Amino acid sequence: MKNILILNGPNLNLLGRREPEIYGSESFESYFANLEKKYSDIALAYYQSNHEGDIIDRLHKVGFSWAGIVLNAGAYTHTSLAIADAIKAITSPVVEVHISDIYAREKIRHHSFLTDVCIHHIVGKGLQGYDMGIDYLLRQ
Repeated sequence: MKNILILNGPNLNLLGRREPEIYGSESFESYFANLEKKYSDIALAYYQSNHEGDIIDRLHKVGFSWAGIVLNAGAYTHTSLAIADAIKAITSPVVEVHISDIYAREKIRHHSFLTDVCIHHIVGKGLQGYDMGIDYLLRQ
């Protein structure tokens, strides 16, 4: 059975409550339950942390044996060379996902340190971007 990790970064634990006009009103836990039903033939796992080191540790933990990782690093996307280096160091493929269109937001959000080290990049598709990321990994 294939195993895929969805890894969310800072403030994504507030989905459904944080800026619903940008991120929507559904909690990630609710959305994840739907993904588990849809992809019942694979092992999906979900992890969220507001701490950069925890995200890196999780990448290291699964990044040599899992079929893939769908990563929304939140604001660390725009600041973390350390997460980019962790992605480069592992062998599991990583798909970068952003709920909002980062290119239509503040200028500081237009640059991603992660895009060049991920195998695919999905932006502005809402929570459906995670579904698209899983699908992309399954087609590899």
